[in-house]
Amino acid sequence: MGIVKIEEALRLAGEVDLDLVEVAPMANPPVCKLMDYGKYKYEAALKAREARKNQVNTVIKEIKLRPKIDPHDYGTKKGHVERFLNAGDKVKVTIMFRGREQSRPELGFRLLQRLAEDVADIGFVESAPKQDGRNMIMVLGPTKKKADAKAQQRRARDAAAQNTEEAAPTGS
Repeated sequence: MGIVKIEEALRLAGEVDLDLVEVAPMANPPVCKLMDYGKYKYEAALKAREARKNQVNTVIKEIKLRPKIDPHDYGTKKGHVERFLNAGDKVKVTIMFRGREQSRPELGFRLLQRLAEDVADIGFVESAPKQDGRNMIMVLGPTKKKADAKAQQRRARDAAAQNTEEAAPTGS
C-alpha cells in the first residue's frame, strides 16, 4: 500500500476487521502488515508442535562383551547390535577385562574390529576403540538416519496389517 499514516493504517485495519502488526520496526519508515494475529499465532503453534513431533532423539544403546566370548554368544550380541543399528540408534560396545585379561588388550581390540567389520554394511565406527581403565569402548553409528528407520518400520507394519486384512475371510 506504500507509506500510510498510522491513523490511516489503523482505520483500514478496523474496516477489514484485521490487526495492524509491525513486522520491521527498525526500518525507516517502520513496516506494518494487516493480518489476523490470533490465526497467525495459532498456525505458528501448530508448526512448532509438528516440528517437535518429527524431532528425533538420539539414543545410545550399550552392549557389553568379554574378551573370551563364545562364538554363539558373539553371534547373539552381534544380532542385538544389528537390530539397534537398523532401528537408527547408536551402539556403545564395551569390552570388560578382568584380572590377567587386562595384560592382553589386543584381544579386545581384535574383537571390536571384527564386530565393526561384521556390521559395516549397516553401521560405521563413530569412535575408534580406546582403553578406559578395565574397559575398552567403541561407538558405532547407523548408516541410515533414525527418521528413515522409523518410516521404514512404519511402512513394513502397515504392509503387514494390509496382508492380514486381505487374508482374513469376511463374516458374510
